[in-house]
Amino acid sequence: MKTSENASAHPAQRVGIFLDVQNVYHSAKNLYSARVNFTELVRTLVMDRPLIRAMAYVVKSDTALGEESFFEALKKSGFELRLKDLQVYPGGAKKADWDVGMAVDAIRMADSLDVVILVTGDGDFVPLVEYLKWGRGKEVEVAAFSRTTSSRLKEVADRFIEMENIPKILLKIRKRNSL
Repeated sequence: MKTSENASAHPAQRVGIFLDVQNVYHSAKNLYSARVNFTELVRTLVMDRPLIRAMAYVVKSDTALGEESFFEALKKSGFELRLKDLQVYPGGAKKADWDVGMAVDAIRMADSLDVVILVTGDGDFVPLVEYLKWGRGKEVEVAAFSRTTSSRLKEVADRFIEMENIPKILLKIRKRNSL
């Protein structure tokens, strides 16, 4: 399995980052009771390579407290936000999915990039990784938490970055005092 070692990176590689916010946010929260330091994530993933674009795919909810400040934190970390409203169907079912939009953007921007970095553990992105690598000749790196990442996604990526091993990446969630 590929690790966070970086044998193939060089300073001339143009980088694009595509962040599946829901996937990463919920993995950090559920696995580590933490939130992600997105500024540190971008710095670590880019290294000394030029960042062309960093896109974050988020779903807006009418009921989420602190959502706007979270979106601002993503912007301050260097991400352009792609927003979508949470879909609520009759009967209460909810859908929050950016997979197709994220894949289309990665393909659309591929000609301007040497390296595509997908920040997600979602195995639905395996066909995208295969297409970018073998159809477009791009290097594809995947950054995610090991325990919630598809084993096939780890295999097809040129490089897998274990986010839990990035120093300063996890920020513990402060629990409110309850009386």
